[in-house]
Amino acid sequence: MLIAVDHGNKQIKTVNCAPFTSGLRESATRPLGDMVIYYGGKYYSLMDERIPYRRDKTEDERFFILTLFAVARELERSGDYSPDVVLPVQLAVGLPPAHYGAQYERFERYFTGRGAVSFTFNGKPFSILITDALCFPQAYAAACTQMQQLWDEPRAVVVDIGGFTADYLQVKFGEAQLSACDSLENGVIHLYNRILSKVNAEFDLRLEESDIDAILERKGGFDPILADLVERQAAAFVGDLFGTLRERGIDLRTGLTIFTGGGAILLRRFIENTGKVGRSLFVTDINANARGFEQLYQSTAQGV
Repeated sequence: MLIAVDHGNKQIKTVNCAPFTSGLRESATRPLGDMVIYYGGKYYSLMDERIPYRRDKTEDERFFILTLFAVARELERSGDYSPDVVLPVQLAVGLPPAHYGAQYERFERYFTGRGAVSFTFNGKPFSILITDALCFPQAYAAACTQMQQLWDEPRAVVVDIGGFTADYLQVKFGEAQLSACDSLENGVIHLYNRILSKVNAEFDLRLEESDIDAILERKGGFDPILADLVERQAAAFVGDLFGTLRERGIDLRTGLTIFTGGGAILLRRFIENTGKVGRSLFVTDINANARGFEQLYQSTAQGV
């Protein structure tokens, strides 16, 4: 079975299941809750606090174990789960464009060559064999899900705002310009850190990242002065991102800009209020990169 997994620094996404935070807790005894894996003699459960940023996700086993959560959920949803069979799995995964060339082979090897992997998920036994793993660039993958919108566009830019990076890709008449594809360290984790530092300095308060999300989504009853600080920081963050893109020769006032990723969804009203974007399309499917990985894997397998 082909399973596409988008290993975000903020969230793990697959094609068919809801995203979950890239956070993991290890314990020697079984923790409370339903989302629990037992693997290699230890218990692992998901948590809301994400793993600190890792440029190289192969440094330890945590992203592999997060992948087991993603695979188990997809197998259950598809109906392909069987407790008595070693299930063959092909993985389609991705990396930011700036990291892709140096890391894609290592990231592919990270998942393969392990033989049959046995674990339990919510008390149910699983055994999988990862027979293949192919890695693709983010942003390019998201663009693949929007090609119907891009065939007649003389110039378009895909901007994928994720956890740690904001990836961009220029597209001309549906053809990706990989020479104009890169990653900027302008993901929403940087915004969170900026806001947390500012709030701590000015209010002597400790916010959670989920609090910042709630303020930006205009949820909850936060102090108006605090909320105003958060919103001003978000507006400045978006302005800085667009300024960096302009320095790279990417002017969003001409052509079509397609915004994807959880960061773009979160910051949509700030993006639209800048006056620095011409025609725009927001992809509200947070799983767009995972869908693109799946499409690219299938095309590669078919020799297209």
